[in-house]
Amino acid sequence: MTIDSPQPTPKFFNRELSLLAFNRRVLELAQDTQVPLLERLKFLCISSSNLDEFYEVRVASVVQQLRAGISRPDDAGMTPAEQLIAISEEAHKLVADQYETLNNEIIPALAEQDIHFIRRTKWNEAQALWVKRFFRRELLPLLTPLGLDPAHPFPRILNKSLNFVVSLEGRDDFGRKGRMAIVQAPRALPRIIRIDEDAAGGKNCFVFLSSIIHAHVHELFPGMTVTGCYQFRLTRNSDVLVDVDDDDDLLKTLQGGLFERHYGDAVRLEVADNCPDELADFLLEQFGLDRSSLFQVHGPVNLNRLIALYDKVDRPDLKYPPFTPSLDSELGPNSNIFDTIEQRGYVLMHHPYESFVPTIEFVRQAAQDPQVVAIKMTLYRTGKNSAIVDALETAARAGKEVTAVIELRARFDEEANIEMATRLQKAGAYVAYGIVGYKTHAKMTLVVRRERNRLKRFVHLGTGNYHAGTARLYTDYGLLTDDRFIGDDVNKLFMQLTGLGRGIRLKRMLQSPFTLHSGMLERIHREAEHARAGKKALIRAKMNALIETKVIEALYAASQAGVQIELVIRGICCLKPGVPGLSENIKVRSVMGRFLEHSRVFYFYNDGDDELFLSSADWMPRNFFARLETCFPIDSPDLKARILEESFDLYMSDNTGAWELQPDGCYTRIKRHPNAKPRNAQQALIERLAK
Repeated sequence: MTIDSPQPTPKFFNRELSLLAFNRRVLELAQDTQVPLLERLKFLCISSSNLDEFYEVRVASVVQQLRAGISRPDDAGMTPAEQLIAISEEAHKLVADQYETLNNEIIPALAEQDIHFIRRTKWNEAQALWVKRFFRRELLPLLTPLGLDPAHPFPRILNKSLNFVVSLEGRDDFGRKGRMAIVQAPRALPRIIRIDEDAAGGKNCFVFLSSIIHAHVHELFPGMTVTGCYQFRLTRNSDVLVDVDDDDDLLKTLQGGLFERHYGDAVRLEVADNCPDELADFLLEQFGLDRSSLFQVHGPVNLNRLIALYDKVDRPDLKYPPFTPSLDSELGPNSNIFDTIEQRGYVLMHHPYESFVPTIEFVRQAAQDPQVVAIKMTLYRTGKNSAIVDALETAARAGKEVTAVIELRARFDEEANIEMATRLQKAGAYVAYGIVGYKTHAKMTLVVRRERNRLKRFVHLGTGNYHAGTARLYTDYGLLTDDRFIGDDVNKLFMQLTGLGRGIRLKRMLQSPFTLHSGMLERIHREAEHARAGKKALIRAKMNALIETKVIEALYAASQAGVQIELVIRGICCLKPGVPGLSENIKVRSVMGRFLEHSRVFYFYNDGDDELFLSSADWMPRNFFARLETCFPIDSPDLKARILEESFDLYMSDNTGAWELQPDGCYTRIKRHPNAKPRNAQQALIERLAK
C-alpha cells in the first residue's frame, strides 16, 4: 500500500485573498463608531470601489488563466480554479457585510442626524408627487426601453452601468407580446437625488435613482403590465491589452484599445436580492457566467456612487476636522526655491501633512526662470487641470527644452494621459512614452539651470504621483535636492528613458529593472550576516504590497538568523509572519485611517552604518522587473531620524488604526488597553507637521 506523503505547508499567502483581506479592513473602518459618520460612509464606498477594481483586474486575470487551461498552483499552492472558489466565498461574505453595514448601521445613524434615505414604500403624497414630476422632467427624456424579441437582441451592457431587467405582460400596437425588456440608466445621472425641502419636509432627504425608476418604469411601457423590475450591474475585465510589437505608435494603439475596456469579458453580476431565480439565470446566461459570479444585494447595486452624499450634506461635524498642510515660507510662491535648495542641500516633504505647493513651485518657477534651460519630468498620474502640466506647457512655449516621459498605460488614467501628451506636444515639448514593455512608474523631475557660467542640476524625487489631489489624500514623501551625484543619476535615467545605450551605472540610486531587486536582496542578506556574527541587526520597511518570493525568502532567512524585522504594509502581504522556525522575528502591521498609506521606505541598520531609502516601488514582481522605478538614499542624519520616527516609530505604536497580521493570514485589530493613551500615527503627524 502506498501512503501519500503530506504536502508541505505553503510559505506564502495567496495575493488575491490578501487583497480581499485589505478590503475587509477598509470595511471595518466603515463599521468603526469612533470614525465620523460621513467618513464611515466614504470608507464603505471605497471598499465597494476597491472590490470593483479587484474583479475588473485581479479576478479577470485568474479567469483568463483558467480559460487558458492553466492549472499550475501559485506560490501559495492554489490553482486558478481553487483561487476562484476561495475568492467567491470571501467576496460574497464581504458584500453581504457591506450591505449589512449600510442598511443596519449607516443609514439608521444618518437618520439620527436628520439625513434620510426615503424608500419608495415610505413616500408620502407630497414626496410621491415630487418624484413623479422629477421623473417626467429629468429622467423620462433620457431613458430608452429595449424590448427583447427576435428583432431586438439583448443589448451590449456597459461595464459597471446601472440597468433594469423588466418582466412584462400584454401586447403592444404591433401585436407583439411583451415578455422582457432592459432599461439602461444613463451614466451621467446621479444615483442619489435630494428631494425638494418643501416636499420632503426636511433639508437632507434623498431618494435612490433606482427607486425613482422602479416607481415609474411602467410609464416606459404604455398599455403593458409591468410584473417585475429588478436592477442589475455587470462588471467586466477592464485590463487594456496592447500589442506594442505590432504597432509603431503606442498612443494610437492604446487609443484603439480603450473603448473595448467598457465591453471586456464579464466577471461578476450584481442583481437585486428580490430578483426571481429565472431572471437571474437568464442574465447569467447572457453574460456567460455561473452562479458563483452572482451577487444578490439588498440595496443599490453600486454602493460607490453613494459617496456623492459626502459633498451634498453640509455637516462638518460628521467629517474629519479640517487642517491646512504646513508650508515653509522659503518654499512658497514668494520665495526663490532654487536658492532655498542650494542653502539647505536637501528639502524633505511629507504629504499630506506638509504642502504639495513646493513641488508645484519647483516646476512653475523653473518654467519662468530665465536661467533654467531644460526641464525633464516623468508623469504617471497628474489629475485634471494640473498646475504642473500648465507650467510644462508654459516652459515649452517659452522655448525651454522640455521633456515629458508620460506613462500612457497608467491604469484608468490612459485617456487623460493621452490628452496630456497631445497638449504638451502641441506646445513644443518632447514627449516620450518610456520603454516598450516597461511601465515608467518612477517619480522624478530634473531642472537644468545656468549659474555663473556653468550648468547645475536640481532634482525632485518622490514616492507618489505628481497629482495635487492625491497629495491631499495619500501619504508620500518628496525630496528636493541639488546633490551632484543624485542629479547625475537622474540625468542618466532620463537618457535611458528617451535614448538608447548600454552600461549606464548609477552612483547613488537603485533602479528597476536592473539594480533595485538585487540591491534589496544584498542588504537583507548583509543584515542576516551581521545577526549571525552576534551583532544587532534590524530591517524596517514600509510599503503598499509585499509579494515577490525571493525577497520574502530572504526575509525568512534573515529572521532565522536573528534579524528583527518590522514591516508596515498597507495592502497585500504574501509573507507569513510569526511562524516558529520560519519567521518568528517578523512583525507585519497594516495601519489605515483618514489617509491612504502610500509611501515606500526601506531601512537597514547595517551594524550602525545604517542606510535608509525612499522609493517609488513596492516589493512586487512588476515593480522589480516590469517597471522603471527609482529608489534613492537619504544620507542626512537629521532627515533619516525624522523619517524613522514618522514612518515606523509612530506606526508600530499605533493603537487605534492598526492591524497585525497573524500566521494564519487573519488580521487582528490592535486593541487599546483601557488605561492606555490613544495613539494614532496619522493624527500625530497632523498635530506635529500641519497647521
